[in-house]
Amino acid sequence: MNSKKSSQSVTKIASEVLRNPNSSQISKSLAGSVLSQANSQNQTGDQMEKIASKALQSEKYNETTKTLAGSVLSQSNGK
Repeated sequence: MNSKKSSQSVTKIASEVLRNPNSSQISKSLAGSVLSQANSQNQTGDQMEKIASKALQSEKYNETTKTLAGSVLSQSNGK
C-alpha cells in the first residue's frame, strides 16, 4: 500500500500543464501520473519512474517538468 500522495501545490501545477496546449508530451505524462496519485493509493510504475528519472537528469526540461518528475519519483517504491 502506498501512503504517499501528491501535494496540493504539485497537483495544481499538474492541472495547469494538462490544460496548456503548449506543454510537452513528457510534461503531460508526468502531470497525469501526479494527478493519478493525488487522492488514491496508486504508486509510480516502473516505466514512469524511468521517464521521470531521465527528465530530472536532462538539461532540456524546464523547472515545471522537473518538479513533476520529482513528485512522481518521490511516490515510487524505490526498488
